[in-house]
Amino acid sequence: MHGKMLIAYFSASPSRRTATVAHKIADVIGADLHEIMPAVPYTQDDLNWNDHSSRSSVEMRDPNSRPEIAETPLDLAPYGVIFIGFPIWWYKAPHIINTFLESYDLTGKTIVPFATSGGSAMGQTVVYLRPSAEGAVVKEGRRFEMGETPMAINSWIAALGI
Repeated sequence: MHGKMLIAYFSASPSRRTATVAHKIADVIGADLHEIMPAVPYTQDDLNWNDHSSRSSVEMRDPNSRPEIAETPLDLAPYGVIFIGFPIWWYKAPHIINTFLESYDLTGKTIVPFATSGGSAMGQTVVYLRPSAEGAVVKEGRRFEMGETPMAINSWIAALGI
C-alpha cells in the first residue's frame, strides 16, 4: 500500500447508492471518506435523464462542463491511493468528478474509480477520466451492486495490486 487511502465519492440521488458502496469499501479497507458536494445540489428534476433539458442531461452533453464543488480543498498529501466513486451517467462519470480530479495535483497518486448504476456498465469511463488525473495512475474501474460482500470487495482490492 502507498500511504493512507481516501475514498472520495459523489452520490446525487435520494437512494444514496454510491454513498452506501463507498462506506462499505471504507469499512473493508480502513480508508478515510470524503463526500464530493456540488455547490448547487442536484434536485430530482435535475437528475431526470429522460428530460433532455434537465441539468444532468445538459452537463453530460457538454464535455467541457465542470460543475462547481462546494467544499474547501482537501489535503491529499497523505494519500497514495484515492478511490473515486460516482453513479454512471451516460456511460461515464458525472463531470463533477472531472472537476474534483482537476482541482488537485495528483502526480504519483493511484486513482481507483468505482461506480454504481441502475444497469449501465462502466463504458468508457476510465478513458474519459484519465486526462483529468494528470500525473496519476488511473486503474480500471469497477461497477458495484448494492449487495457487495466484504469478501468481494477484498478480492477486488487484492486484484488491483495496490
